[in-house]
Amino acid sequence: MQTVFVQVKCELGNVYSVAEKAIETVEKISEIYSTSGQYDLLIKCYLSDGDDIGHFINDKIQTLPGVKDTYTLITFKAFS
Repeated sequence: MQTVFVQVKCELGNVYSVAEKAIETVEKISEIYSTSGQYDLLIKCYLSDGDDIGHFINDKIQTLPGVKDTYTLITFKAFS
């Protein structure tokens, strides 16, 4: 299992609609947070080990209506 965080910059006035559409339509999304700063949303995704991260981001996240830009963080180890 791969944990990936995607920061999303939305077109003005579209933060809530992007978050709602993402949580409704993208199965591998675990959580979505609104954030302050350069990006509007932080999306936490769990992908299978065989999943192609680039294709997932390109096909499922960047194509959501209202998404302007993304920045992807790939994780290695979770500490608890």
